[in-house]
Amino acid sequence: MAWLRYGLLAALLALAWPPMAAADESQVLLVAHPDVRIASLTRDTTRAIFAMRQRTWPNGQAVRVHVLNNDDPVHGRFVKERLSVYPHQLQLAWDRMVFSGTGQAPTRVFSQAEMRERIANTPGALGYLEREYLDDRVQVVSTE
Repeated sequence: MAWLRYGLLAALLALAWPPMAAADESQVLLVAHPDVRIASLTRDTTRAIFAMRQRTWPNGQAVRVHVLNNDDPVHGRFVKERLSVYPHQLQLAWDRMVFSGTGQAPTRVFSQAEMRERIANTPGALGYLEREYLDDRVQVVSTE
């Protein structure tokens, strides 16, 4: 009877293994315009930029943040995995800044293809893409 339990456990683990590998392939990466001279950002800095609290790059150039809609699964994964917050928390921060007149919300895009185009064509731009949407017109920025 014990061998049956261990056999079932092994079968369940074997079935669960391929989705884990597939999830790793669709990792959401931080991307920037090629002229941005930053190779990596800390989680705190990335969070400050996406919360619209840090508005410039270290060289003084304006950061142009681009995001997908709140209900987009890629947006949810990026915000939770890379920023360690929930999408609604980020939205509340943006709403507060807009309604108080102290800042602007990021630019919304409707697809990853549009995100790639906007990042590639907007100096100082920052956003995120799944690996399959990357090309040589954007640079990946690592996060620590």
